[in-house]
Amino acid sequence: MENKNLQENNPMENKSLQETNPMENINLLEINHMRKQFGNLEVLKDISLNVKKGEVVSIIGPSGSGKSTLLRCATLLERMDGGDLIYLGEAVCRDENGESKYVSKKELKKFHRYFGLVFQNFNLFPHFSVMKNIIDAPVSVAGVPKKEAEQTARKLLKQLGLEDKADAYPYQLSGGQQQRVSIARALALKPQILFFDEPTSALDPELTAEVLKVIKQLAKEHMTMIIVTHEMNFAREVSDKIIFMEDGVIQQQGTPQEIFQSPNERVREFIGKLSD
Repeated sequence: MENKNLQENNPMENKSLQETNPMENINLLEINHMRKQFGNLEVLKDISLNVKKGEVVSIIGPSGSGKSTLLRCATLLERMDGGDLIYLGEAVCRDENGESKYVSKKELKKFHRYFGLVFQNFNLFPHFSVMKNIIDAPVSVAGVPKKEAEQTARKLLKQLGLEDKADAYPYQLSGGQQQRVSIARALALKPQILFFDEPTSALDPELTAEVLKVIKQLAKEHMTMIIVTHEMNFAREVSDKIIFMEDGVIQQQGTPQEIFQSPNERVREFIGKLSD
């Protein structure tokens, strides 16, 4: 796939992200003191982070550290037990006396338009064609006319090197192709922020490379992204900020240079194990 493909006629362009406006310096995402537990297991203990327009934030850490739960809470797949969740200055929930109080179900719907989520296991509908997988949410949820949704989908497929796969079904695609379709599906709603939950963990090295290439190009296009990943070289190359999580808390965060050149003892140990 040529890099220029993602630069031409980019359907994900969103004027609110590209033009100077009064919201320029507002965080796209703000999380304050997020807590989440399942039964007696406290998975997220006190998570606070901010993400600004155009930033790429990678979240690293050992398995079971709460990274995926953080993404699921941020994308409303799980409800926080405590803390604030704020998109573009608007609160999804606010902490009141140690408990997260959410807006009404009706108000929640608008927040789903602010983000897209790419899962590690693709989560494509197996009985839908590639085209229907991409246009289903824009048409049925966002009310986009079907013809317009299809035009956007075809542009995305072309940019992702999948223009001949519109009528294929997921089982006919490689893992890398399925993941690129899931990225196209997330982009079809023109989100403000794109979340990736270990997008290459189910792929072999060759297919991993093709998916990471797409994400790198999105970073060049200044797409705001939060990426849970075990790919350390990728995180170092593409990120503006890296967050290291363990035991449900952020142990260290900073620029790639700060994390990889001046890690604290636990981060140094973690990175060293991955490079062994």
